Amino acid sequence: MPNKTLADEGRFVSRLTRDTVAMILAGGRGSRLYELTDWRAKPGVYFGGKLRIIDFPLSNCINSGVRRIGVATQYKAHSLIRHLVHGWTSFRSSDREFVEILPASQRVGDDWYLGTADAIFQNLDIIRTHHPRFVLILSGDHVYKMDYGTFLAFHAEKEADMSVCCLEVPVKEAAGQFGVMTVDENGRVIEFNEKPEHPASIPGKEGICLASMGNYIFNTEFLYEQVIRDADTPGSDHDFGKDIIPSIIEKYQVYAFPFRNKKTGEQAYWRDVGTLDAYWEANMELISVVPQLDLYDRDWPILTEQIQAPPAKFVFNTAERCGRATESMVSAGCIISGANISKSLIFSNSKIHSYTSIVESLVLPECEILDGCTIHRAIIDRGCVIPEGTQIGVNHDDDRARGYRVTDGGITLVTPGMLGQPLHHTR
Repeated sequence: MPNKTLADEGRFVSRLTRDTVAMILAGGRGSRLYELTDWRAKPGVYFGGKLRIIDFPLSNCINSGVRRIGVATQYKAHSLIRHLVHGWTSFRSSDREFVEILPASQRVGDDWYLGTADAIFQNLDIIRTHHPRFVLILSGDHVYKMDYGTFLAFHAEKEADMSVCCLEVPVKEAAGQFGVMTVDENGRVIEFNEKPEHPASIPGKEGICLASMGNYIFNTEFLYEQVIRDADTPGSDHDFGKDIIPSIIEKYQVYAFPFRNKKTGEQAYWRDVGTLDAYWEANMELISVVPQLDLYDRDWPILTEQIQAPPAKFVFNTAERCGRATESMVSAGCIISGANISKSLIFSNSKIHSYTSIVESLVLPECEILDGCTIHRAIIDRGCVIPEGTQIGVNHDDDRARGYRVTDGGITLVTPGMLGQPLHHTR
């Protein structure tokens, strides 16, 4: 759109969002989360007291006005699909508004999804039925808030064939983990390397590189051409970062969109919670007085399945037995019975019994912590029943001896399987 600027909000942006179909790629294995993803895909992992990671790109779509959404699932998807069915598929459904689940189903051959580009290729027939002008392709396993309308406006202004959303990342953090790009003075991508071991720094910003967030916009017909060509290319990994982007940047208009805070112009909040330490830290950030990620923002709500549960309850108030929580988040359905919670997140429907102390920890849904336990800097997976008097995170050698996982950052992960308890609780 010539002569338009990002300041031209309203009808210009809303027309773009209405002409867009979003495809959220939610098949991620999340192997660096270890046992936390033994029975669920990374996008289905719990976050922030009552949410799941997938709720962030879904909510961003709804809040941005992109209301035609497909979610491609694959790895151990039952927990994720169950959440989508209960929390999202009752969203008003029509030709103009829907959330559809797109499991890998060998639609065009004998293979499951072979890569990010192949996940789109295998669903081209579904995308075609909606006749979008743009296809917004999103990673399903990052935590952030983003107005995709601004991204679409940038794409339209640049008259781009494809746009890549990017952020500045330390070179050490990006090495082997992110797609890294080089751009010219106009923001056009002139080089793209997928997860290089030695990323190139941004000119003038030594030690900082420009990394892809895994969020893309394609003009629809251009997308069809590229994923079909890629599907017919022998030896391709069928991946946007490894194959498609490097093959098109010389001939076509590919631009990098910087993900920034609208108000400050600084880089916006974004977290890849792909390791246990990063996952724990991102949750802990939420309990600060003014967190960077504001879950209480009514202008940009993060939507999720609304569990029917009573308010959290705190009982007993004596000198030695007081139910209380400080600098913490406690979700609906929880009972804190004579226990002390400090700097922690207690997820829905958990019960914490008397004389227990929990500090700097995550207790995921439907856990029960019995009397006299001490839990420090830990992640307790869904459905765990912690026996009386158990100490977790107090002595890491003891933790390892019991079969718990201790991270390099000193966080202890406990799952039902480690406790010899039924694994079916880890939904």
